[in-house]
Amino acid sequence: MEINTKDLLQAGVHFGHFSRKWNPNMRPFIFMKKGGIHIIDLSKTISKLEEACHELKKIAKNGKKILLVGTKAQAREKISFYAKSINMPCITERWLGGLLTNFTTIRKSVKKMNNIEKMKKNGVFDTLSKKERLLIDRLYTKLYKNLGSISNMNHIPGGIFLVDPNKEKIALTEAKRLKIPIFAMVDTNTNPHDIQYPIPSNDDSSKSIDIILKFVSKAIQYGISINKNERENKKIK
Repeated sequence: MEINTKDLLQAGVHFGHFSRKWNPNMRPFIFMKKGGIHIIDLSKTISKLEEACHELKKIAKNGKKILLVGTKAQAREKISFYAKSINMPCITERWLGGLLTNFTTIRKSVKKMNNIEKMKKNGVFDTLSKKERLLIDRLYTKLYKNLGSISNMNHIPGGIFLVDPNKEKIALTEAKRLKIPIFAMVDTNTNPHDIQYPIPSNDDSSKSIDIILKFVSKAIQYGISINKNERENKKIK
């Protein structure tokens, strides 16, 4: 799937923030200022997006998970859709502090959630009292809301993708601490120096978020398919 300027323009990827809100470290990625708004250089966007996709493909090829994160209103639906389409974990609700740095504890909570699901499937849940069922249902609802979308993440992810690092500061800090490769959409008010693979782009428009995620998910899916083919070939041999 070729990345081209026309598609990025139509999605409004080039629209940055008001120039008074800019982060000077974004200077290399800004084309011009128009009407008090910074315009992102789409040639830089394409270059950085291609670089990010190449690395994401390698991570997926190695059989590792990539955690997609977007808790702002414009990103939630898009993140959820693309994460499901490639069977990757995601966070669209509030980021739980310690999700990465205290991963063992988080996994215990996920296990608790999975055990409740098993209880409901094998009939054990139905043998409990009404009060017990009510308490367990409340616990399950809370766990599923916060952790349901990462139930398939059994290990620390091989990479993390953020829509708006300014919004996802805790996720960014935890990923940096654990030296997890960070991929992110960086708008003109963001410090790209915190990100290994910054993608200069409008992180407020749902259309912009959608098109970036479309390319990102395609790259990840391609890496997954290579991994699958290699495993199947090993079985044949």
